[in-house]
Amino acid sequence: MTEKNAGITMFGAEWCRDCRRTKAQLDGLGVEYTYVDLEADPPAAEVAREISGRTNIPVVVYPDGTHHVEPSNDDVAAKLRSLSLI
Repeated sequence: MTEKNAGITMFGAEWCRDCRRTKAQLDGLGVEYTYVDLEADPPAAEVAREISGRTNIPVVVYPDGTHHVEPSNDDVAAKLRSLSLI
């Protein structure tokens, strides 16, 4: 794990438009993260649900233990700034 990653995990799926948008945002900002593809790893959907309490995706988990479910780009950017990752 790189220092810049610092433990960001995103749970998502290719068919999910919000997941593709959030993934593109993280990639565009140059923020490293672990991507968990829920199609390739179906049991991980339960992990994402346990984290968020919902079945909506994407679920983005930050190194401070907080998370977003279906975040807007502004939400993600604000959180990354608060963590000094961008």
